Amino acid sequence: MRKGILGLMALTTAAALSLTACGDDGNDSGGDAAKGKVGVILPDTASSARWENFDRPYLEQAFKAAGIQSDIQNAEGSAQRFQTIADQMLTSGVTVLLVTGLDSNSAAAVQRKAQAQGVKTIDYDRLTLGGVADYYVSFNNVKVGETMGAGLQKCLGEKDANIVYLNGSPSDNNATLFAKGSHNVLDKVSTYKKVAEQPVPDWEAEKAATLFEQMWTEQHGKIDGVLAANDNLGNAVISILKKNQRAGKVPVTGQDATVQGLQNILDGTQCMSVYKPSKLEADAAVKLAVSLIKGEKGETTATEHDPIGKRDVPSVLLEPIGITKENVKKVVDDGAVKAADLCKGAYAAKCEAAGITVQ
Repeated sequence: MRKGILGLMALTTAAALSLTACGDDGNDSGGDAAKGKVGVILPDTASSARWENFDRPYLEQAFKAAGIQSDIQNAEGSAQRFQTIADQMLTSGVTVLLVTGLDSNSAAAVQRKAQAQGVKTIDYDRLTLGGVADYYVSFNNVKVGETMGAGLQKCLGEKDANIVYLNGSPSDNNATLFAKGSHNVLDKVSTYKKVAEQPVPDWEAEKAATLFEQMWTEQHGKIDGVLAANDNLGNAVISILKKNQRAGKVPVTGQDATVQGLQNILDGTQCMSVYKPSKLEADAAVKLAVSLIKGEKGETTATEHDPIGKRDVPSVLLEPIGITKENVKKVVDDGAVKAADLCKGAYAAKCEAAGITVQ
């Protein structure tokens, strides 16, 4: 569900991605290591910086540690590319397919093809509605939305406030859950009034900026808080607020704890983000993949209901963490973001004030 990170993102994308590259093979040796090959399809690089900067390296590390051969590729926002990658992986003999779908229809089609070939599947981060995944691993996405809602409420206080919502892509089931969680919190505050709400197709920042500028114009600038569903969308909102000399005066939420999002928090232009430690999610997914390879039942913590498939999917659901200026340091301490990337230039002093030092 997993949004600009300046030069780092561009460098990572250029260096890491190519459909013709076959991904990264982990070591296939070691005493009790399970024998098998796992294919991983990540969704894009536009919706969030997390997929290439966080998820890919953590998945690579976890598969290597487990002695599992892996092939990790990125669909770059294309359903056709997603299908092509899946076909290549199935032809190459993967025994487990781990996917973050661009949309449920294309992901479900891939899962059914895999199932027909005896290949097990795991939904990673996003549940494929109407799919046949054996497991689902993600964060508790309603709780993610509730964390954003609580963060915006803390930043606004109990005063009268006009709120707008920029939700994620309508094709992403997580976006629906984020919105549900946010409304669970904010709809209960009698002094808040929702004056606009729009989904952002494909999580695209440019579309978010256009939508928010339209909201701003329609409301004559009378917007007091913005529930933006991730850091990418939040940064787009902030760009319009800067244009109107209101950045830092209108609280804006985010999600993913990206470098850009954390820098905005340090600037005071974004009031909070949601940190979902990708290492925990990657480790949980790899553990389930190993269980499938061994023919064993994986350990789960919950089930997630698929209303389209009318089934409850065995799941591992992890707990998100709200991030404000007071605890930005946690994301750095965990190694999810490098201090050297976060604390460049004018951010050096702001990092120091937040207790973050560059080694």
